[in-house]
Amino acid sequence: MLEPVTPPLPRRLLAESLGTGLLVAVVVGSGIAAQRLSPEDVGLQLLENSTATVLGLTALILMVGPVSGAHLNPVVSLADWFLGRRSGSGLSLAGAGAYAGAQVLGGVAGAVLANVMFGVATTTSTTVRATGPHLLSEVVATAGLVTLVFALVRSGRGALAAPAVGAYIGAAYWFTSSTSFANPAVTVGRVLSDTFAGIAPSSAPAFVAAQLVGLVVGVVLVLALYPSSGEPR
Repeated sequence: MLEPVTPPLPRRLLAESLGTGLLVAVVVGSGIAAQRLSPEDVGLQLLENSTATVLGLTALILMVGPVSGAHLNPVVSLADWFLGRRSGSGLSLAGAGAYAGAQVLGGVAGAVLANVMFGVATTTSTTVRATGPHLLSEVVATAGLVTLVFALVRSGRGALAAPAVGAYIGAAYWFTSSTSFANPAVTVGRVLSDTFAGIAPSSAPAFVAAQLVGLVVGVVLVLALYPSSGEPR
């Protein structure tokens, strides 16, 4: 049987940049729409924003997954490198860095695109989020995401990634006080949206640091639950 051919790196980077950009456009754009449609009801705004994100993320994983694996998130790319380094099944460290760069650039472009579509100026957010509960929430949300993704991969259920990841992020909007950014590229993009979905530049570094802690916790959980580093069955 022929082994599947891995698409060339430039095409995979395009997929990661496009997918992450559209993800941020979904998050920011639906946040702006929710703020306008339900200006007096923050709970309804969150419901509208989270519903759009669930649907958009699921569709985007299906769209770019066959090209790049649909990481759309630097912590997923770093985990892919670390967990696959012995078997040679994951990204190289350089590849993970290239993925992360493409994801961050896409996230920035996606925020700008959402602002333009809604006629909103691209300015930095004034929403301060870096409190203790918010940062703990980001550790939990990111750890859960990493564990879910690689639990699916290591148990041969990668085909379920799109609905499973979409469902998890949708739930995490509600069970975490941070509304589950769980993604450094999305965090950087949302700095450029002074709307319901934004995060102040002063809060972003702490969020990213918490997400990296979540990455470590998630990798430890994956290794504890699924110690085999074999290929998906």
